[in-house]
Amino acid sequence: MPTYLYECEKCGRFEEFQNINDDALEECPECSGEVKRIIGSPGIIFKGSNFYVNQDKKDSTKAKENKSEKVS
Repeated sequence: MPTYLYECEKCGRFEEFQNINDDALEECPECSGEVKRIIGSPGIIFKGSNFYVNQDKKDSTKAKENKSEKVS
């Protein structure tokens, strides 16, 4: 089940485990205050090579040097 982040006007922020098909909460389970669901960004992890600009430039420069040496 996904974890949803809510913000209560009285209590502040809290997390709630809910089924994806459940409706959003309308009141805080602690104080019965009005709540809003906070939309967060997903965590992304890039794995592998060539995700950084520095790597691409260094690798392409070395490749060009190697090609020019082989041609000579």
